[in-house]
This record gives sequence, C-alpha cells and structure tokens, in this order.
Amino acid sequence: EVQLVESGGGWVQPRGSLRLSCEASGFGDVDYAVAWYRQAPGKEREAVACIRRRTGSTFYADSVKGRFTISNDYAGNTSYLQLNSLQLNDTAVYICAAGIAIMSCPYPDYWGQGTQVTVSS
Repeated sequence: EVQLVESGGGWVQPRGSLRLSCEASGFGDVDYAVAWYRQAPGKEREAVACIRRRTGSTFYADSVKGRFTISNDYAGNTSYLQLNSLQLNDTAVYICAAGIAIMSCPYPDYWGQGTQVTVSS
C-alpha cells in the first residue's frame, strides 16, 4: 500500500527558510515522481515543484523558481523541498503527491495529509 508522510512545516519570518520532507513507501522499484502542491485560502491549488526519482529531473512553477529547491534522498525514498527567501504569499498548506512519472511530475494518484507553512512577522 502506497503511503506518503510529510513533515517540516511551521512558522517562519519573511526571507526565512524551511525544509519539507515527503517519505513515500509502497512504490517498490517503479518509475514514480513526487510533486509538492500548495493550497492557500482563496487561491487554487498550485503545483510548485516536481522531481522524477529515477532521473532526478525537476520542474518548478514560475512563482517559486530560484527560491525553492526539490531533491531526492534516493536510498531513503524521501523527497525534500527547500523553501528559501520565503514571502508572505508563500503561506499555504503544502501537500505531497506521488504517482507514475510523466516527465518530471507524477500523475498524482496518491496524496499526503499536508503540512502548514506560515510566513509572517
């Protein structure tokens, strides 16, 4: 059974940093990808970054390009999202999704519970 477990959210000041983790289990050796989405009040859900675990290829939304970095811990089946230079409008629930890889991103069959990131002074 596929499971996704997220961690790392919290409160941070503007210009600060956080590191989110998504541990995926149950995929075995299949070619899957991981995506981070975010959902903020009054806004549509947005895919901010993806990584294909087999190749390490990545995708970033324009809104986070240059500030966020997604990476693999391949041996541990964990994907990380490093959030730097955080802004007030980065506040959202960040949700990990995974599934069979389509280029760098998954077809998101599986979803985690989400972790809250709040950027404020």
